Amino acid sequence: MAQNRFSHGPGPSQRQLRVGELIRRTLSDVLLRGDVHDPDLNRHSITVGEVRTSPDLKIATAFVLPLGGAEAQDALAALRRNAPELRHLVARAMSLKYAPQLRFQLDETFDRLDDTRRMFADERVRRDVESDTPEDDDER
Repeated sequence: MAQNRFSHGPGPSQRQLRVGELIRRTLSDVLLRGDVHDPDLNRHSITVGEVRTSPDLKIATAFVLPLGGAEAQDALAALRRNAPELRHLVARAMSLKYAPQLRFQLDETFDRLDDTRRMFADERVRRDVESDTPEDDDER
């Protein structure tokens, strides 16, 4: 089941946000240094965009994307295959009571940004946006 990155409701706690950011930085460092001895994983330059944790902090979902988006499925498979070792390396660098189980999903934020840019580049949309000025709002 896919985790909804932009869920509705009360949202994550401050602790979840802090732990998620700490895991994100630590995981990024581990991947950057190439601490995992898997050539399939180390040949990818992977960006960790965000890490979301479950309320009990036992599951951490990392939203990742290889540089340029190339071979995304291969990179995702390598991360999932090495999840236990990555979990160990992240836990060793942090001081948490439990090491969270790491899950990986492709970060689709950049795709959505590209779609939004394309939409705003469309002549019809640009014309609508440009015609909706504050002066028009006063006439309504």
